[in-house]
Amino acid sequence: MRQIAAGNEDYTPRGGASTCLGLLHDSCWLVLDPWAAAGWRPYRLGMSTRLYLVRHGATQLTAENRFAGAVGVDLSEEGRAQVRQLAERIAGDGIAAVYASPFGRTVETAEILARPHGLSPILEDGLREISHGRWEGLTRNEVEERFPGEYEAWEADPFTFAPVDGETGLAVLARALPAIRKIVTAHLGARVLVVSHKATLRLVLASILGMDARGYRDRLDQSPACLNVVDFKDPSRARLMLFNDVSHYADQPRAAGRDLSRWWDAEPAGAEVKRSSR
Repeated sequence: MRQIAAGNEDYTPRGGASTCLGLLHDSCWLVLDPWAAAGWRPYRLGMSTRLYLVRHGATQLTAENRFAGAVGVDLSEEGRAQVRQLAERIAGDGIAAVYASPFGRTVETAEILARPHGLSPILEDGLREISHGRWEGLTRNEVEERFPGEYEAWEADPFTFAPVDGETGLAVLARALPAIRKIVTAHLGARVLVVSHKATLRLVLASILGMDARGYRDRLDQSPACLNVVDFKDPSRARLMLFNDVSHYADQPRAAGRDLSRWWDAEPAGAEVKRSSR
């Protein structure tokens, strides 16, 4: 038996990296890739495909806390700075390909990140953001005032309910997961950068983690220009290695806040007094 490198380093926030080693018999260092429809390419045992899942940088609507799914909006100067710092962080990581949602904010993010690697982004429609239909561009308060019934239903279950002309979380997963699978099978054993959006990434990560996707908005966050790292043993088996990391531009994660959900709302004044008097 001999000891060989498994092929990928453990990705950690600033502070160094370590090499993962595996023990393999000399006679069985190759396995066949069952997902290759043609060619039956050999796949080195222990090798994984590493996806760098990145949310686009901040936009003006990010600062205004508005529903911005299918609406076109550009990166802000703050967002571009965030992305440039991430590009510097991963410049030496040997990225083999860069994929992006076709929206302007994701394309620009991908172009900045791809430049140090001499690559051009490949556009993938399945990575686009969830559509909020007639809520697009509105604040949460505006939506609650104009469409109270819709908001109540969506707040209870954003996975299976959608506003008029919008998408459910289920519909997003139905296009995003096949896109991720296609990317993994096209780049076995490589490191690939994927630029997408807040809701789309949260839904994909919830699926990978086996979570109840109805809680994706309340239990998972994705900061602007954050980095997630997922290692795929094969197109069906994956492990989350890094989540919502922004150490390239911030010393601390952002604090949980209201955003577009009631889950983190502050209690009404006097609520604590009422509970204590029961």
